[in-house]
Amino acid sequence: MELKLDSKTILEKEFKQAIRGYKQEEVDWFLDDVIQDYETFKKEIARLTEENQKLKAEAISTQRRSSSPAPQSTNYDIIQRISNLEREVFGDKLAEQE
Repeated sequence: MELKLDSKTILEKEFKQAIRGYKQEEVDWFLDDVIQDYETFKKEIARLTEENQKLKAEAISTQRRSSSPAPQSTNYDIIQRISNLEREVFGDKLAEQE
């Protein structure tokens, strides 16, 4: 996005005078307000651009962390855990059934 005007261009703009022209003082005050708004917008755009870059970096980082595969248990591991749990819970009753 490219702006046609910046604060310096507005400040240095000269208008030709006419017989029934505007009061120069009022035009200058108005242009001062426009310049202040341009500077405010420029700062806000810079702040938002920086925040946007940080959020994109965080999103990429989070995406990388969540996409790394978690260690998966094999069926054997699960069966072994269940067997150990049954031994702890039922203890001697399992030995008697065998």
